[in-house]
Amino acid sequence: MPNIVVGFCKEVVIFTAVQLNKNIKKLINYFLGPVLFAWLCFSIYQQIRNQSDLHASMEQISASMDSYKVVYLLIPLVLIFFNWGLEAWKWQLSVAPVHKISFFQSFKAVLSGVTFSVTMPNRVGEYLGRVVYLPEGSRLKTISVTLVGSFAQLLTTLLAGLAGLIVLKKQLLLHYTSMLVWYQFLLYGLMLVIVIMMFLYFNVKGTVPLFNRWFKNKKYLYLVEALSEFKKNLLLKILVISIARYFVFLLQYITLFYFFGVDIPALTIAWLMTVVFLALAIIPSISLIEPGLRGEVSLKLIGLFSSNSLGIGITSIMIWIINLVFPAIIGSLLLLNHRIFKRRENTQD
Repeated sequence: MPNIVVGFCKEVVIFTAVQLNKNIKKLINYFLGPVLFAWLCFSIYQQIRNQSDLHASMEQISASMDSYKVVYLLIPLVLIFFNWGLEAWKWQLSVAPVHKISFFQSFKAVLSGVTFSVTMPNRVGEYLGRVVYLPEGSRLKTISVTLVGSFAQLLTTLLAGLAGLIVLKKQLLLHYTSMLVWYQFLLYGLMLVIVIMMFLYFNVKGTVPLFNRWFKNKKYLYLVEALSEFKKNLLLKILVISIARYFVFLLQYITLFYFFGVDIPALTIAWLMTVVFLALAIIPSISLIEPGLRGEVSLKLIGLFSSNSLGIGITSIMIWIINLVFPAIIGSLLLLNHRIFKRRENTQD
């Protein structure tokens, strides 16, 4: 009898935990998300409204539409295909040890992943959208290899962010003099994290034996076996693609800042954006509040070098629309014509 009671209690605890987890997700997505989004938008509006030369900035943006500067608006639009094309190439290389796919198939999968990620924290839904283009027997196996590509992009962001913090140290501490100790702590802490991540990244196949020890049930080992196929030359190629994609992000920001009249040297914008990207990588968010969060962080940092709050805010929103909204719409259209459940392969999922 006691065993029955204990078992029943365990089931109740598990069920309650699952329900709480679902309720927390609903609370974040449907209540806290919109509230945070509204608060961030109001904060950005206040900063733009209080801009001393707001009228002049609006006239400058209007004049840009009728001048050669319109090219600065077209460049980020063209770069959408480079951005997600590089990501598709990276994912194609990552999943090759599990299932070989064409570049076009990978490109469609990546865009569909954007569609799924729009309402989920830190874009975790990207994986769900991508795997529908893989056979059912290979989908779970690609979880680990997909994480390798994401790990490479995060490593790139941290490396560039560290470089940005070092280059801009004097200028940033000039405005935030009380942050000297925390700034040093952040620099050295980031260095340590990057060294550990670099070691783990280039030794990813060495984690398979570790998983072999950790998994009590060996039937789940197939989920990580593909990591043993990641040799250093493949990992280096994936990291280089991640770096190239990072430069696409920077170029999009630089050109849009120029279009909206944020007159800062291109190199300074690039270094500032490395710190912005670093902050966005550290701060957890959902895509719904990302434009507000991105705008708020950009205003705090870019605003130290330019008083054009309107241009900074609009650029942040435009980047979100260009890199997320447009691809999400295309991805949703692609999903309409795709059969998610196909004939299962012989491999276990």
